[in-house]
Order: sequence, then C-alpha cells, then structure tokens
Amino acid sequence: FAGHEAASFRDVGDRFNIKISSLHKIIKNVSMFLSNMSKSVITWPNEEEKLEILTDFENIGFKDVLGIIDGTHVRIDTPWEDPESLYNRKKFYSVHVQALCDSKRKIRDVFIGFPGSVHDGRVFRNSTLCNTLEEKCGEKYILGDSAYPCLRNYKNRRPLTPMEVNFNKKLSHVRVRIEHTFGLLKQKFRQLYHLKLRGMVVICHFIRACCILYNLSSADEDEEMDWQQFEEIVTVQNVEENIDEENQGSASGLLYRNYLAALFFNG
Repeated sequence: FAGHEAASFRDVGDRFNIKISSLHKIIKNVSMFLSNMSKSVITWPNEEEKLEILTDFENIGFKDVLGIIDGTHVRIDTPWEDPESLYNRKKFYSVHVQALCDSKRKIRDVFIGFPGSVHDGRVFRNSTLCNTLEEKCGEKYILGDSAYPCLRNYKNRRPLTPMEVNFNKKLSHVRVRIEHTFGLLKQKFRQLYHLKLRGMVVICHFIRACCILYNLSSADEDEEMDWQQFEEIVTVQNVEENIDEENQGSASGLLYRNYLAALFFNG
C-alpha cells in the first residue's frame, strides 16, 4: 500500500484477498507499531557519528554543520474537519512534515502533524528540535532556507549583498541533500505523494512509519546512488520566501551568519 501511488484499498485488498475493513486495521496497526520504533531508528547522532557528519560537510564546503532542515507537504484528500487550515499555499490539502537529515541523507529528526497552511518557521518554533537546539548542537549548527529564523545554531539563506549571494550559492549546494532525502522518501513510499488515509493520528503514524522504513532501508544505498541522475527526478527549488519580522532570528545568529558569509567571500 505504501509503495504504490495509485493503489486503492480495494486494489490491495483484492491482491491479498483481504477485506477492506481488515486492510484498514492492518495498515493502522503496522503503522503504529513502526511509528513507535522512532526513538531507536530516528536518532540524533552520537559523538562518533557527529565527527563523521562534520567531516563530510566540511569536505563539501561547510564547517561545523550537523544537519540540514526543511519541510515538505504530504497531500491528503479533502478533510472532514477544519479543511481551511489544511489548505496550503500550493492550493491543495496537506500535512506538514519537518525533517532534518545528515550528510548521508539519513533522517535524524522528524516532526509531523501541523496543517499544510502553517509556515515552515512556525512549525519549527513549535518543534521539539527548536527547544533542544542548543543542547543538541553545542557550538555547531544546522542549515536551511530563508523560511526559518536565523539562530546561533541555525543558518538560513537570504540574499542582501554580493557576499551573501556567494554564501547562498554555497549553502544551496549543501542544502540539496534534504531535497534528495524527501525525493527518495516519496519515491520509495509513493503513497506520500497523495495519501489516501483518513484521521490525523493515523496519517501521522503512517508518515512516521515510512520515515522509519526509509532509514532502515537506506543504510547501504548512499554509495550506490547516482545523485546527478537522481536530480533529474527531484526538482530543487530555491525560492525565496517572504520573511516576517519574527523569522529574522536572534542577533547572535545573524552576526554569526554574516561572519560565515564574509569568511567564504574573502576566502
């Protein structure tokens, strides 16, 4: 069911000779079982893993980076309750998925369930990751786009000067890994292009279950993937968002981002 974009409950039920009511229960139970494995499968890197991640990112242009963050939308059918909040700026109903990946495109943090109409920055500010960012990152930081506030442990992109244009170019080159991650996740579990389930609790468990299976299945795939060919499948959009004042970030975050931009520009 998860792996086929156009599969209906009737299609899957007929293929495996299962009643539709039984199939609903199976999908729900298996999704919840897998989702409950998240604490052991979707984990923040340990010290040894951090060293490997830091080295990987430094080799491709950014020092002291622990991960890359972004949001994606999982399309759903018109909801029965509160449809307006789930109608996103791309003109369809969706559930927001915030994820952070490492240098190997492994999902290290995921936050699921906000309505599609909610801005990435607001989702981030309400996530567990935001509240524990300093504890998890220390003196290191994560990367993302301009939809997120610029904090001391988080760097975003917003062109103001030739120096920052240069900074954004380098950042986009690194940040494409989170686009790869979302692309691979949805290619493997094509129901995530348009999820047929109903009920927010079940939907969230199903999406998290797909993230669990993605991590378990992708451990040995990174070296084998032709990423240049894969970019023909995944369209990377570097679209600047309108940033309101609350997304500007902290003074220390802005100063440190400017320091990095100057370092790259003068180097």
